[in-house]
Parts: sequence; C-alpha cells; structure tokens
Amino acid sequence: MSDLNKIFTALSDETRRKILVLLRKGSLTAGEIAGHFDISKPSITFHLKILKEADLLYSKKKGQYVIYTLQVSVFEEAMLLFMNMIKSGGEKI
Repeated sequence: MSDLNKIFTALSDETRRKILVLLRKGSLTAGEIAGHFDISKPSITFHLKILKEADLLYSKKKGQYVIYTLQVSVFEEAMLLFMNMIKSGGEKI
C-alpha cells in the first residue's frame, strides 16, 4: 500500500479531491481536467503530480497526451483504513 501520509496529504486539498471526483466518471487528459478549474495549467500539473505520488491515480502517455485514471483500489484501501481508525476511536490498528 502507498504511504498513508502521502494519501492523506493528497486528499487534504479541495482541488485534488475535485480532480478525483472528475476522474470517477472516467479517464481524462490534463487539459480536460484543467478545463474544469479556474487555475493555471501548471497548478493542475502540480496537483496531478501529488495525486500520482500518493498512487491515487495513474497516467498513460497516448500520443502527445497524458491520460489520467483513478487508481480505485488504493483509494478504497485508504478509505477502509480511515473508517477503521474512526471506528476504533483513533486507537492504533
């Protein structure tokens, strides 16, 4: 599993959470993702890098485009761990 600190850091930002919601509907290019936000393309690239480093998404080069896809298994695993932490009252698991 990915480093949980990276996952929770990635999820702590509203823009990154919105990117994940967009990718739940299907794979998108960086340009398509950027079209949903009123921030610079370099900022979107930065957010995508953080999400990739947390293994919450993966990318695939297709011609001149990079296609981003949600890495559902890692996301689900992190959420299950988080839910277990809440159920145990914050005790170490």
